[in-house]
Amino acid sequence: MLLPVHAKNWLPAVVWACVISVLSTDVFSSQHTSRFIIPILHWIFPHAGAETLALMHAIIRKSAHFTEYFLFSMLLLRALRGEDRGWKLRWAIWAVVIAAGYAGLDEFHQSFVPSRTASPWDALLDTVGASAAQIFLWIWHVSRMRAASAQTIPGTESRAERPE
Repeated sequence: MLLPVHAKNWLPAVVWACVISVLSTDVFSSQHTSRFIIPILHWIFPHAGAETLALMHAIIRKSAHFTEYFLFSMLLLRALRGEDRGWKLRWAIWAVVIAAGYAGLDEFHQSFVPSRTASPWDALLDTVGASAAQIFLWIWHVSRMRAASAQTIPGTESRAERPE
């Protein structure tokens, strides 16, 4: 059975939201990820002390927050625009609003997981990741539009490209 067009557009965002929820469980708590991340870091940086390794572990975990919601925001924009193409501010705003709301729910969920710590700072970091994705997509869209218009409008090439 084929999914309706709108469901097909939303499926990647919903699947990624489920992945985020799984990453918010006890299995991916700092206590558990340190069991494999710290030994890898110690192998890469054999002279690093325990404090430095713990700091690197924390940075990796916070980077994961940013990255998870960066990708989520991109998938949300794809879902929101449906069959349309390009980038629109209203899609971007809704993508960030949905991602921020989900980040808040995710932190609320973590408050019930004994090995996790719910933090509004993590939700803020998630929202920054979602916002950064939209800024990235806007820059990418504008650069593609400029490149397309430069190819179709005579005389818009740079001076170095013009034959003398």
